[in-house]
Amino acid sequence: MAKKVVVALLSEDQEFQLMQAADARQCAARAGLAIDVLFADDNAIKQIHQLFARIHAPEASRPAAIVVESVTSDGLERVARNAVKAGIGWVLVNGKVSYLDALRQERRAMLIGSVAIDNEEVGRIQGRQLRALAPRGGLVLYLQGPADSTTAHERLLFAQQAVKNANIEMKVLTSEDWVVAAGEKAVAAWLRLKTSELLRPVAICAQNDALAVGARRAIQAQRPEWSQLPFTGCDGLPEGGQRLVRSGELTATVVTPTPAGPAVTLVARVLAGEKVSPDLRLAPRSLPSEEELVRRISATRDSSLTQLAGNGSSRA
Repeated sequence: MAKKVVVALLSEDQEFQLMQAADARQCAARAGLAIDVLFADDNAIKQIHQLFARIHAPEASRPAAIVVESVTSDGLERVARNAVKAGIGWVLVNGKVSYLDALRQERRAMLIGSVAIDNEEVGRIQGRQLRALAPRGGLVLYLQGPADSTTAHERLLFAQQAVKNANIEMKVLTSEDWVVAAGEKAVAAWLRLKTSELLRPVAICAQNDALAVGARRAIQAQRPEWSQLPFTGCDGLPEGGQRLVRSGELTATVVTPTPAGPAVTLVARVLAGEKVSPDLRLAPRSLPSEEELVRRISATRDSSLTQLAGNGSSRA
């Protein structure tokens, strides 16, 4: 019987999570592993119940390892301890938690790992994109993911560092989820405030492409004159952010690898007896490239200046 890996993800409502599931299944098939993919519907209690059911199943039915993206940042320490106590490997996806190092010290022979997008670099890339889009500075409407997400906090922190000394002010709005509706709700609520009437952003930056789409919807409904501003996102899935950049709905995105597939591959390699690092960081990239984005903005600015000069000559 093939060894089994459980992959526990957030929600089937998120395109990125669905791609994670697909990648995990493909990697499991290549490695000859059975796989059980779970979705928690963004509910921390449901995720805990799902995992405990697999950990406390009859021994013959237990997985060899669990790959999990936690709904809450530190909500699974007890579950992780129960898993490794039962002889089940534990690989955390897209999260930083304090308990992993302690668990490794206690269970040196067990697979206890983490696979994550380099969200610090995601933040830096988004910050550099904003510097290119707003070379003279100005207000940026910045849409952050859920408040309890380490991913959201890392992306914000390093974006802020990247725009330091660029005369860019970031107005941070926090959404309750990573989906389009949450982005639309957060931006619409801010636009209804009297204070927003006195402000005009130079760009809108969101921590994922779905939030960027939601922000655009809210702006089109309540501030249509802002619709031509540059919008940027992150994830860059082939039929998501990449398509939106090609169509012009987004000016730029950050393409991020899906970590669940590499996490399953990590499990397979360890089960095969290979000695590999239990921690992987996956590199993101800008789309378009940062150099191309700077070139496009410069060309647009030069064209505008030429047009203004021509208009001035005709009036003379």
